[in-house]
Amino acid sequence: MKKQVISLCIALALSLAAGAQPQEKQRVITLEEAITIARVQSVDAAVALNELKTAYWEYRTFRADLLPEMNFQATVPSYNKKYNSYQMDDGSYTFVRNNYMEMNGTFSIDQNIWFTGGKLSLNTSLDFLKQLDGDKSKRYMSVPVALTLEQPIFGVNSIKWNRRIEPVRYAEAKAAFLSATEQVTMTTINYFFNLLMAKENVTVARQNLENADKLYEVAKAKRNMGQISENDLLQLELNVLNARSTLTDNESNLKSNMFKLRSFLALSEDEELEPVVPDMISPVLLNYPEVLEKALANNSFAHNIRRRQLEADFEVAKAKGNLREIKLFAQVGFTGTDNELNDAYRRLKDNQIVEVGFKIPILDWGKRRGQVKIAQSNRDVTESRLRQETMNFNQNLFILVEQFNNQQAQLDIAGVADRIAQKRYSTNVETFMIGKISTLDLNDSQLKKDEARQKHINELFYYWYYYYQLRSLTLWDFATNTNIDADFEKIIKL
Repeated sequence: MKKQVISLCIALALSLAAGAQPQEKQRVITLEEAITIARVQSVDAAVALNELKTAYWEYRTFRADLLPEMNFQATVPSYNKKYNSYQMDDGSYTFVRNNYMEMNGTFSIDQNIWFTGGKLSLNTSLDFLKQLDGDKSKRYMSVPVALTLEQPIFGVNSIKWNRRIEPVRYAEAKAAFLSATEQVTMTTINYFFNLLMAKENVTVARQNLENADKLYEVAKAKRNMGQISENDLLQLELNVLNARSTLTDNESNLKSNMFKLRSFLALSEDEELEPVVPDMISPVLLNYPEVLEKALANNSFAHNIRRRQLEADFEVAKAKGNLREIKLFAQVGFTGTDNELNDAYRRLKDNQIVEVGFKIPILDWGKRRGQVKIAQSNRDVTESRLRQETMNFNQNLFILVEQFNNQQAQLDIAGVADRIAQKRYSTNVETFMIGKISTLDLNDSQLKKDEARQKHINELFYYWYYYYQLRSLTLWDFATNTNIDADFEKIIKL
């Protein structure tokens, strides 16, 4: 009696525990909804956004280099207590002991000159020196205003080249972000249709198992009446076992694909996704020249080609500029010095500096000219690669346009074949029930039905995959005939 009570309690506890487990919430999800979620929540979307932010701040840094920059530099204080060499009147040297403290500060406004590659600075400075031994005097030196120009001559103008390269680089990054967003869409399509196919396979497997059970029961009755052979009965029993095994495999595959899609979309694991078969967009026939024109205008590939060409030209210009190096440094202003701070700004005197330095190799065994030849050869290699990449891009785009245009017809055919195969199987089931076809014919019609359904889903997948691949390459929405664009300033601030 006690054992029965204990067993009853255990069974009750297990049933309560099973009832307490969280149940999965069913969520119907369309392809459009999955794409929207992926563009916001997926890891791939986050990576694309961070790459855009990096490119944005690199471009902002470049733009800042073209604007005036204010700087303050100071030393407060510098203390020295040491021996320094000192030349006497008779030419001999001795060592004298110094013990002093100094402070200085400089405020400057610096402006890069993009069209010459130089730098113009307007600055003011103040220096203070105090002897800590002897008479313990103090001294001030002021430079109320000074205008300084640093200008390389004959060398490469990096600022001017950056003005040509950096906008192209940022335009490439923006186009790459939009393409990456479309790539997220394509990945979503892949996961979505894997789940959709798995769901359809489970549905078909359940239907097949249900039909196999019914046919087996009918066959047993027919066998008892001697209307079918033992071989046909065993074949139908085997069909039931195979259908049950197929259903188990398909249910496991469904759970696996559902987990992958949920993980990619960053959804809760307690949601059971119910994918909806998407419709086609309005039939559209794409024209390759128009698609190519949009791709070359919008795709990051075109900006990438332009940027790499400019960078190769820049390397040649830089190598040529290194053949000789001449720099100009000029400064004009006023300076004053006194024991008192106020007096250091009176009785000012001119402060002028002009320096022209140059470095021209006399004998370098052709090293610098060799560097020019290397840069020119690298540029030729880059140009050859760019031409080949352009040809490959155009060719792949042409093939993709042809595939998409053909896919619309393939999808229509697959849809009709799916309906015909389904109708044929239903007819064969009824025909078998009255004993007019064999089990081989019935199995063949079931196999063709399942293959037709899978092909229909597969053709639908390729239709949407090709469509979004074209969107990714052209950054053009063919359904609405509008450009795919974004408010990048707003996106950066997210």
